[in-house]
Amino acid sequence: MATHKQSGKPFLYALSTCVWCRRTKTLLDALKVDYDFIYTDELSGPEKDAVVKALEEVNPARSFPTLVLGKGKCIIGFKEDELRKELSKCPKK
Repeated sequence: MATHKQSGKPFLYALSTCVWCRRTKTLLDALKVDYDFIYTDELSGPEKDAVVKALEEVNPARSFPTLVLGKGKCIIGFKEDELRKELSKCPKK
């Protein structure tokens, strides 16, 4: 199990069934951004509780997708222009 606290890379909290999460992930891949992600809906028990708690720290609404970029920067939802701008600063694969 990973969370944004354990990763120095952009970290995506997503749902496996969410079209906006898939679009965000597709954009990250297309831009060749080195990132980590987790499908929160595929977890259960204490593992899910820990991930939801970590998500809640950066996004109290716990909505998806949530992309944590570090240093307090977080993009909630699929906002393509903002994503492209911020991801251009991220390390590539």
